[in-house]
Order: sequence, then C-alpha cells, then structure tokens
Amino acid sequence: MSGETTITIIGNLTDDPKLNYTQNGVGVAGFTIASSARAYDKSVEQWKDGEVLFMRCSAWRDLGDHVAESLTKGTRVIASGRLRQRTYETGDGDHRTVMEMTVDEIGPSLRFATAKPQKATRTGSNGHAGGAPADPWASAAPMGDKPSFRTGLSDEPPF
Repeated sequence: MSGETTITIIGNLTDDPKLNYTQNGVGVAGFTIASSARAYDKSVEQWKDGEVLFMRCSAWRDLGDHVAESLTKGTRVIASGRLRQRTYETGDGDHRTVMEMTVDEIGPSLRFATAKPQKATRTGSNGHAGGAPADPWASAAPMGDKPSFRTGLSDEPPF
C-alpha cells in the first residue's frame, strides 16, 4: 500500500515461531527477531556488539504456516515487511504503544548457513479461508518440460 513504512531486518529468532489461528481459521505465526550492529574496535582489536533491537513480527496465512514449519530459535533470517504501531491498555490501565512488523517476505540468511528450499503444496484452492488464489505457476511437472505440457498453454508470445 502507498505510504506504508516498509523495513528489512536481519537478525536471529529469539524463540521458535508460535502458530495460532484467528476465529476465522486464518493462521498467524508470531516471533521476535533480535538484531544488533557490530563494529570493530581497533583499539582492542575485537568486535563489539551494539544495542540490540527486538522486533516483534507476525506472518499471516500460508507464510505463517511456512515460518512455523521452517524456522527455529537462533535461525539467522532476513525479513521484509510493513512497520505497524499498536496501542493497548495494560491491566493497570496504563496505555502502551509498541512497534511491530507484519512480514511480507522472510527467509534464512545464507551468509553463514545453507538451505534447501522446497516448494510448499497448497492445502486447498485458496490456501486458508480468505487467502490468496492458488499459485498458477505451481506444477508437479519437472522443470525440463515445456510450458505447453505443464499448463496447456502455447509457447508463442501473446502478441
């Protein structure tokens, strides 16, 4: 959406993602990413950690399912999403404001690790209730096949 604050954060998960469901059956994974800057201190010839930012995150629908299934505590991730401000009232009547991130994309960082991505299968025609339509590019056919064999469409350009 226009005007939304988008950010990318690189850090480690502080705990395993927790998958919950709304009353309508929509899945949402909640997790926290800890990110800290590191700087090399030449005077002592050592790396020093800066202040740690703890960013509370949520991933919805299929993305939330995939996060809960794929990522665990300590995993270094790169996440991109929309920054949200939320205000709530505590049990004592105090008003609090928190910044949270609604994740649009997330994956493991490959700087110090490896990963073997695997295409996820959809649970239904549209994933979860109220979810996006089925992925038109998803196919069980090997990648070596021509598109016309996988989708029934011509290889010819549309013009």
